[in-house]
Parts: sequence; structure tokens; C-alpha cells
Amino acid sequence: MSSRDTILGQVRTALRDVPTAERVEEASVPRGYRRSHADGPLVELFAERVADYRATVTVVEESRAAETVGRILADRARTTAVVPDGFPADWLPAEGCTWVSDEPPLTVGELDRTGSVLSTVAVAIAVTGTIVLDAGPGQGRRALTLLPDHHLCVVRQDQIAGDVPEALALLDPTRPLTFVSGPSATSDIELDRVEGVHGPRTLDVVVLTRAKKEATDG
Repeated sequence: MSSRDTILGQVRTALRDVPTAERVEEASVPRGYRRSHADGPLVELFAERVADYRATVTVVEESRAAETVGRILADRARTTAVVPDGFPADWLPAEGCTWVSDEPPLTVGELDRTGSVLSTVAVAIAVTGTIVLDAGPGQGRRALTLLPDHHLCVVRQDQIAGDVPEALALLDPTRPLTFVSGPSATSDIELDRVEGVHGPRTLDVVVLTRAKKEATDG
């Protein structure tokens, strides 16, 4: 008997008492574990963890989104950036950069030459400093945030979940999910860190908070 036969046999044994009419999605799964290890304000925790990954994080009120995006691109000497469909127009500075659409889809070479991409997120995770993309509005297809050398990601305060279980509950598991924790990096056997092997070498994260009066009223 092969290992495969052994494993499948154990699965069949474990499922022997399950009614044949029962569907997987109908079975309740107990989730009594702790759902979050977040301690303190989520924005501050997220910013701290993002910075731990050698990414740059900027926290500003949403009214300063366009100004901040423009300043970061200028500081990086970026004059052209890919902007996925659905990225809020009022988060884009009026001048200083040329915006490139992905319609029709850009080639690998065109994405590489553009150098920068802007995106929103599906959700962010405070404890791990992770952003999650699901190809939704403002995010585009996966290649857009993997090929350019610089990724500028804009996160709204209300998109930050405390921990992974909370974030997963907000995501659609049928969508193409990409979890990003800092710039792309890897280490060889000598532990020499190399950035940009599997994605952007530079990650800028802008966290948009609500205005103080709005936050107090809410």
C-alpha cells in the first residue's frame, strides 16, 4: 500500500459517519481560538510593523492623499506610474506624473519600463504589517504589483484588521489573494538579503485616516 492509499484511507475513515447528503459549506466549524493579538491603536501598530519590513509608511488624513502621493513619487524621482482601474481619482495629484492605464493590458516590458504602480488594498493586517490584494477596484491584476520596481499602496484606516483571523473573515476566498509583507526580499545560504527578486524592491504605504472631527463624531 502506498502512502497515498494510507492517507486517503484515513480520510475515508474519518468521514465515515458524515451523512452523504451533507455539504461542506453547511458544516459548522468551531472557532474558539483567539482572533486577534493586536494591542493598542491599529493604525499605529500597522505602521510600526510595516516599517519593520523596510517599507516606508506615511500616515495622513484622507484630505491630503493626493498631496502625499505626489510628494512620494517626486521623492522617488518617479514621473510615470501605472494606475489600475478603480483607483480613486481624488487621490491622484493633478500634475507631476503621467498616469498609465492597464487597458488594454500592458506587456511585461511596458510594466518593467514604467517602474511604479499605485494600488489600493482589499484589507491590511496590523499585527503582521501585511497588505492583502484581491484584484478588486484600484488593485488591478496581480502582474501590476509584481513587475514594477516601486509599489505605492494606499490603505484606508477602516481597512486595517487587527490580526489574520479577522482579515480572513473580510476576504473572499474565491478571489486571487496576494499577501504582501514589505518589499520583495530573499536571502541566500549566507543570509545575504537581496531585494526585488520576486516583486518590487521599494514599497511605500500611505495610510489614510479620517479627519479628527469625523473620527470623534463617528
